[in-house]
Amino acid sequence: MSTSISSFVGKPDIRVLVIKLRHHGDMLLMSPVLETLRAQWPQATIDVLLYEETREMLSALPSINHIYGIDRKWKKLGTRQHLTKEWQLLKQLRKQHYDLVLNLADQWRSALVTRFTGAPVRIGFGFNKRKGHIWSCCHTQLASVSGHQKMHTVEQNLSIFAPFAIPTVSDVKMAWPPTAWQAVENKLKALNVSAPYIIIQPTSRWFFKCWSEEKMAQTICELQQQGFPIILTSGPDEKERAMIAEIQANCPVEGVYSLAGELTLQQLAALIDHAKLFIGVDSVPMHMAAALHTPCIALFGPSKLQFWRPWQATGEVIWAGDYGPLPDPDAIDTHTSERYLDAIPAEAVINAARKYL
Repeated sequence: MSTSISSFVGKPDIRVLVIKLRHHGDMLLMSPVLETLRAQWPQATIDVLLYEETREMLSALPSINHIYGIDRKWKKLGTRQHLTKEWQLLKQLRKQHYDLVLNLADQWRSALVTRFTGAPVRIGFGFNKRKGHIWSCCHTQLASVSGHQKMHTVEQNLSIFAPFAIPTVSDVKMAWPPTAWQAVENKLKALNVSAPYIIIQPTSRWFFKCWSEEKMAQTICELQQQGFPIILTSGPDEKERAMIAEIQANCPVEGVYSLAGELTLQQLAALIDHAKLFIGVDSVPMHMAAALHTPCIALFGPSKLQFWRPWQATGEVIWAGDYGPLPDPDAIDTHTSERYLDAIPAEAVINAARKYL
């Protein structure tokens, strides 16, 4: 352990920046890093740099002091204004005089931001694809990734603390403000729905992760006989909404409701938090359900289960690979219309769900 790192242990008021530039689910799964920092340094200032569109995943967490966002829409402003926005952000971060920067990202941009902060301790990962002088110079120390292929994403993120040799907090946290539940309550009242209810999220922005509409409708029809209202959710994309409409058209008129595309991420979290059961594919809402300890039936296809299975979840993972051959996850064409989850029989999902109703 270097002298500069060891000097932080026991120091109450350090200033920390955590950088993660990835998708929504990735942001949720890095929350244990923030909880570990807060547990070790209760009085620390903990800031986060992320992509602006993922802000809702973390913005309600009490462990964070401030969130800085890189808006990928800046590119549409033209080169000059785009560079101006980037420069303003860099200057803003440098003014914070961070003691420590934890760079969880693998982009060159994240490394350059890390270096520009001027923090005396800057820790990143020694990614195999980033072997070289520039990456090393942007950080004062690199944490090993030698065990990452056998780790869940949560564990990969937490391994950034290896140089500190401190205990880590592995719980994934999803928080939502009271206003989120108030908005959801109003929508539920309009539908004349009250808890307990079942949430089903059949969609993902990548359709190769989805189950067939027919099997999902069959599952809903069976579970509706349990007497719980069933609420269908999805993202706002028109293809996702069309998928929900097709599923709903093959379900009973009574007892099945849609809030597809109508909820913010924090409103969706509030809805999931009050649910009896969540059923969904490998997607952000599935990770939310796991974090919120809502019983969860997760349907997986050719995703890397070791990395992306629901973390510390109550419920079951149903993997299509147990029912038929799947392609290598690294060889998937993400734009394919192939439904790899179709190998999963409806009975497997129905029987698993009934255990939690």
